[in-house]
Amino acid sequence: MMRRPAALVALCAVLALSTQALAAELPQRWVSAGGALSEWVSALGGEQRLVGVDTTSQHPASLKALPSIGYQRQLSAEGILSLRPDVLVGTDEMGPPPVLAQIRNAGVRVELFSSKAELGAVDDTLHHLGQLLGRESKAAELAADYRQQLQQLQGQIKQAQTGQEAPGVLLLVGHAGAKPMIAGQGTAGDWVLRQAGGRNLADHQGYKDFSVEALAALNPDVVVFSDRALSGEQALQALLKQNPALAVSRAARERRLVSFDPTLLVGGLGPRLPSALHALAASFYPAAKASLNP
Repeated sequence: MMRRPAALVALCAVLALSTQALAAELPQRWVSAGGALSEWVSALGGEQRLVGVDTTSQHPASLKALPSIGYQRQLSAEGILSLRPDVLVGTDEMGPPPVLAQIRNAGVRVELFSSKAELGAVDDTLHHLGQLLGRESKAAELAADYRQQLQQLQGQIKQAQTGQEAPGVLLLVGHAGAKPMIAGQGTAGDWVLRQAGGRNLADHQGYKDFSVEALAALNPDVVVFSDRALSGEQALQALLKQNPALAVSRAARERRLVSFDPTLLVGGLGPRLPSALHALAASFYPAAKASLNP
């Protein structure tokens, strides 16, 4: 009668040792290059493993206390290797390639993720990160919740569009108001506008410099501006000061100029986007604002 409990104890001990061995095989010291990726690592409970992040990794605020490895597209092998990481995670925006090769040759695992603005990329990112962190079930839960939030928003937007036509919108990305680029087709900015129920007036591909006169001629109903140096009212005043022709647009005349956090446009689709999209949709459809709250 004593054998069965003893066997059970032995089995539990083996399982515990196996779990410990599996945990030991997972990378423990992480460096992340890409704001959305760093946010997902934190959301999955892996923030304590991060020993360095790039300059686009601004959320959660606690990440700012970590050593910086610089901008994700202009990494230095020496700075990263000095942090003794087991793994460097980043999107296909990360580089330059010779630096990544140097990091790999030093024995550091380099894991690349898609920066595409599409839900399939979110699923793949969470699945892969879940495996690397040993948090597969949490990753699946986050992926399902993400899709549910966006589906709910689409239903709310469809309802709002019964009383209002989709507004013509432009998304400008600039620095202290100067030389804004317009988000065209195939960009994260375009995905954001469409998901929030806007009609992107820019039909070019990628991000492109435009003259402000050409921008004003498009006469958007709403201008969404994303400034890498300033935020809120400061960013708006800088935009109008540097680009006075913009003031004649319908969006400016009707004061439909909306600030958008630039970190949401970097490194793929991150966990804060659904709530940001709800807020953006509420600005696109003011009559349905109450129903568009998350």
